[in-house]
Amino acid sequence: MLEFLKRFRESPLTEEQREQLRVSAPVNSAGYDPWGLNHETTERTLRYSRWLYDNYFRVETVGAENIPDGRVMLVPNHSGQLPVDGILIAMAMLLEANPPRIVRGMVERWFPTLPFIGTWFIRCGQVVGDPENCVELLRREQAIMVFPEGTRGSGKTWWHRYQLQSFGTGFLRIALQTRSPIVPVAVIGGEETYPAIYNAAFLAKLIGAPYVPVTPFFPLLGPLGMLPLPVRIQLRFGAPLRFVGDWDTADDEVAEMVATVRNAVQELLDAGLAERPRLSSLTALAGSP
Repeated sequence: MLEFLKRFRESPLTEEQREQLRVSAPVNSAGYDPWGLNHETTERTLRYSRWLYDNYFRVETVGAENIPDGRVMLVPNHSGQLPVDGILIAMAMLLEANPPRIVRGMVERWFPTLPFIGTWFIRCGQVVGDPENCVELLRREQAIMVFPEGTRGSGKTWWHRYQLQSFGTGFLRIALQTRSPIVPVAVIGGEETYPAIYNAAFLAKLIGAPYVPVTPFFPLLGPLGMLPLPVRIQLRFGAPLRFVGDWDTADDEVAEMVATVRNAVQELLDAGLAERPRLSSLTALAGSP
């Protein structure tokens, strides 16, 4: 127990890694960048949440060496109802990438309106997904995370798990505009952390959320049922994809490039799923290896 508590007091980052982060994502004299990033909040969050990464979801990372220096756009599949996938990718970039990187996740416009959580996410580097924000951050050599499936991906029900939804094209045009490499990412296991069997669309509309998932455990078990299941997660980072062309090129040409990215994510998903035992029932989720 003492060893467990000691980990909460110790930073998982060395002084050299802290300096690398300060150089790669500079802040002003007050400790913030123009989008609200604060290094102290980011490091404190990492310190207290690392047990989620190491012990709860037992994350395995494959291909972290594929992440290039400088500006880069990470494009993962979206899954899991809750933003667990984005959180774990951001943690992997701090714990596994060399040098460590702060990921600027592009979040939905409604997310910063959430009390406390919205502010916390912004302090950890997350940004409202406006194209202007994305372009400016890439021009500052930042690492961006974009989910082209949007809420169509994160809000999938159990019956549609690991089925990639259609990708938007805006991210590809931004990559062309900023000459940024795209790293495809696959999150394997995220679909099983919060197995939704129904989307309460009427309730979602009432509270202004994109969806309200109903699972075998929520709302039956109340607040306890909102906790994600402790499923083992694997993150696969693919080789960087580099596209050449004008950002305002014809839609059909952009669509071909988007298809290339989508296929790369699908191949990473297929490779990860091939190594993962199939789940025969929802009751097997918590014990998934």
